Amino acid sequence: MFRPKVSLTDIYICLEPIDFRKGIRTLAILVENTLSRQSMSGQLFVFRNRQRDKVKILYWERNGFCLWQKQLEQDRFHWPTPKSGHMLVTGEQLNWLLDGYNIALMEPHPVRQYETVI
Repeated sequence: MFRPKVSLTDIYICLEPIDFRKGIRTLAILVENTLSRQSMSGQLFVFRNRQRDKVKILYWERNGFCLWQKQLEQDRFHWPTPKSGHMLVTGEQLNWLLDGYNIALMEPHPVRQYETVI
């Protein structure tokens, strides 16, 4: 299982939803134009879709971009309320968000058990 390191700092969460058809290049451009950050800095940039059931994480690793995605089957991510274009979080807070916690209230999603995708 891949998860961001808890020790990471300066992870940028884009507070506004994005079109999830966007790929690596378009997300990198979004990081530079909208968030005013260097997309090749090695930092993590986190995006969500409008329904809050999907998350993408973009980061630069040595010689290329990596894109990680998580999709929830029933629940929704508890996304922070927009106050500006982005929010800075730690690796620990990002993992809480991915686990379903409302990082403001620290309440998780229920654990779901499935047998098959069919």
